[in-house]
Amino acid sequence: MINDTLFFMLIVGIIISAGLLLLFVWAAKNGQFDDSNKLIDGMLFDSTDDLNDAIKKEKKIKDAKEAKALKVEKEKASHKND
Repeated sequence: MINDTLFFMLIVGIIISAGLLLLFVWAAKNGQFDDSNKLIDGMLFDSTDDLNDAIKKEKKIKDAKEAKALKVEKEKASHKND
């Protein structure tokens, strides 16, 4: 009797868990967890300091990429001369 009850509870638990997992996957695929106002709200609460920091960071990344490209070009030129 106890074994039957435990077996029944185990099966029911597995079925409920599988159903909840399927429900979660369905919701994620259909965009139920997307925040459509995220970008709009973020723009409203950005301070000028944050925006200036972001611009400086982008410029720093761009400068680093350009410096790397120049270094690669110099290395290619030096290998051609050898």
